Amino acid sequence: MSNHTNGHISDDHVLPWTVGLVNGQFRYLTAESFGCKVNANGLSLKKKQMWTLEPMRDGEAVCLRSHQGKYLAVDQFGNVTCEAEDSVAEARFQILVADDRDGQWAFQSLARGYFLGASNDKLVCTAKAPGPAELWNVHLAVRPQVLLRSLGRRRYARLSPDTDEVRVDANTPWGEDTLFTLAYRDGKYTLHAGDGRCLDTGGKLVDTVGQDCRFTLEFHNGYLALRASDGRYLAPVGSKAVLRTRTQSVSKDELFTLEESQPQAAFGGVNGKIVSVRQGVDVTANQDEISDHETFQLELDSATKRWYIRTMEDSYWCLGINAGIQATSCKRTPNCLFDLIWHQDGSVTFVANNGRFVAAKKSGHLFANSDQVGDMEKFRFYLINRSTLVIKCNQGFVGYKSATSKKLECNKSSYETIIIERGDNPGSYYFKDGASNKYWRVSEEDVVIDSDVPERFYLELREPSKLCVKTSSGTYLVAEKNGILKVNGADASSATLWEF
Repeated sequence: MSNHTNGHISDDHVLPWTVGLVNGQFRYLTAESFGCKVNANGLSLKKKQMWTLEPMRDGEAVCLRSHQGKYLAVDQFGNVTCEAEDSVAEARFQILVADDRDGQWAFQSLARGYFLGASNDKLVCTAKAPGPAELWNVHLAVRPQVLLRSLGRRRYARLSPDTDEVRVDANTPWGEDTLFTLAYRDGKYTLHAGDGRCLDTGGKLVDTVGQDCRFTLEFHNGYLALRASDGRYLAPVGSKAVLRTRTQSVSKDELFTLEESQPQAAFGGVNGKIVSVRQGVDVTANQDEISDHETFQLELDSATKRWYIRTMEDSYWCLGINAGIQATSCKRTPNCLFDLIWHQDGSVTFVANNGRFVAAKKSGHLFANSDQVGDMEKFRFYLINRSTLVIKCNQGFVGYKSATSKKLECNKSSYETIIIERGDNPGSYYFKDGASNKYWRVSEEDVVIDSDVPERFYLELREPSKLCVKTSSGTYLVAEKNGILKVNGADASSATLWEF
């Protein structure tokens, strides 16, 4: 076992470490909803099996906080409870990581010196050394599609164009090339680029997942490290910062943070042209193709529930002189805030800070001087930094009902990756299964993947990580009880917000 000290996280971009802990019997550490009971009999990673790792400022401990906000603690007899309201001394643990290739974790109570383990479904803390009952696999409970930022290089990982490499050289995470899927299976992780290929230890992206693509996740001072079966860690290597394994020790180069990917979109005007800042500060619908200049990041202002629209050059759309929309502001001001209003036909309208609707003039220039919504005030929404979707609701992920079923449900602990293709109607999408090449077919009763003919869907961004899915008939995809997935009603207020 090796001791990985856990320090204070100072980086504001670090996502909370919410994990599931899986014992040798493939059961999850579970905090029951009633009575503050805790056991190790969870069959899958759902709400009750999620624990937040909180590193202590003294750099010597972490605490495990349940979904109810209570802390796991050990009393003087080694009994394990989950009733503590704060991070008392009895709730502090030191993480040790197994030196073998499996890289399982052990939690040593700082108050008692003994290790946390599972005997049948009961938790105890009585072992002087970690054995099979005290070793835990770590299942990271974040949305699978994330940004990966190097602590040492202070850059983001990205899929390198025209190569089969991942390079850690992006100053700004822009477009789908910086989005990666961290997939968990049997205690190990694989790292997939946006095109679905998997990273191996030699720094190459391959089509088939082999042993060299499987990594153990480790927790160092609040940061993530990925270790291969030979004990070497992923790190950006050389002048090109190619992501590959290098050494068996951990420095800043081997540490990463996970960040949520902010939604990035393009907008098409009624003239068929794409909104752009290619020509300068004026925001104008005048381009035929979508590039970085036509891609904008949408950032929600939590106080007003309105949106800032950011360019790749770190400027924001802003209500300017004569109500023109220009990308001139490098600071967030009230004139940079816009409401998004979604329409039955899948289009979106912007409302500027003056209360007027934004319209595209014949020249393509955008002005917020309209009092009503017509064709000129409607824009088509293109989600840019996703060619695949993984969606979930409060019940779980969207996935197949069973291994042999074509029916989808929304209460799964594992997800099904949805390939999204641009539809025939501007701003629309088709949903497809990559393995079968079949498309989604929806009805008022269920959703199945068995069609050769695609159906049209629209995406409506509601929160930075949540959207609504609407059919061409204007009805919304909803999550019913017991995991039933279907379309039901045209009322957006009762539609399911899908986390993506």
